[in-house]
Amino acid sequence: MTTLEKTLSVAIPCYNSAEYMDHAISSILEGSGYADDIEVIIVDDGSQKDNTFEIAQKWERDYPKLVKAIHQENGGHGVAVLTGLRAASGAYFKVCDSDDWYNGEALCALLDLLRTFLAEKTQIDLVVTNYVYEHMESGKQHAIDYRHALPKNKVLTWDTINRFSYSQNLLMHSLCYRTEVLLEGGVPMPPHTFYVDNIYAFVPLPRCKTLYYLDVNLYRYFIGREDQSVNEKVMASRIDQQLLITQIMIDAYHLYEDVKSKKLRRYMLDYLNIMMAASSIFARISDKPNALEDCNKLWRYLKSYDKKMYNYCRKGLMGMLVNLPTKVGQKTTIALYKVVAKVMKFN
Repeated sequence: MTTLEKTLSVAIPCYNSAEYMDHAISSILEGSGYADDIEVIIVDDGSQKDNTFEIAQKWERDYPKLVKAIHQENGGHGVAVLTGLRAASGAYFKVCDSDDWYNGEALCALLDLLRTFLAEKTQIDLVVTNYVYEHMESGKQHAIDYRHALPKNKVLTWDTINRFSYSQNLLMHSLCYRTEVLLEGGVPMPPHTFYVDNIYAFVPLPRCKTLYYLDVNLYRYFIGREDQSVNEKVMASRIDQQLLITQIMIDAYHLYEDVKSKKLRRYMLDYLNIMMAASSIFARISDKPNALEDCNKLWRYLKSYDKKMYNYCRKGLMGMLVNLPTKVGQKTTIALYKVVAKVMKFN
């Protein structure tokens, strides 16, 4: 791989995505003005129901210097992201899901910023941008920005950030990593598993020594399909995968010992707290017979793994609210979640 051949590589994992992938691809190419220092890596993850790979190949034929089309046996979203990462020739790396898209003006602003970093040899490990929930049913938009958490338009370290609210998690949609940061340490995303984007947005963070907040609404996150992975019923049915992803995040660090920056540690503890809370909530919503016991096992595992991390998550207000005893307590937990979901509009 020639790391500096391109400024930015964007991986688009695709699985039976023929219906909507063109929009994602064209938003990046057109949005960048078909810039010669961007590349789009389309990874067909073993699609079987449509002509996803044929569409990817056509894009590659039409724009051979800008598009790579890769076919792999089905491995799941995380494996497709890692395939795109290994094929990347950009100094920076970003992901766009095949049913989402980028805002062109914001993408141009990001590219200009990255080009400046490279020209001036300023090593920025992570660039954060905003993302926008695009709600299919209502046609409304809901933007997530980081204005109160991150000073904008300046080089930052974790010690210069402010506290993130729980609505400001750094999701895959908001992250643009320096490619070498991801390659050097790896990202432990298991195959055939949903919600791996949480690992991608968590594990590499301590390796990022410098960061920069660009206050633009770049990523447009499509919300509303019934089969979407963040749909409430779908998440409840996949509680086993939620628990697996959360355990991988637990295993990544003993946060009090391994993460030296107190502000980054607090952010990562809050993120883990959200993941444990989500596990508790969806274990209660799920109709799988062992869901609640499996979730309780995860809480016990966290306690045995790191007592201080456990205390932070379980004995705080959120941990108590999502683990209320008795059937009445379970119903109260679910009711509270539904209120928060409606207010925050995250699914």
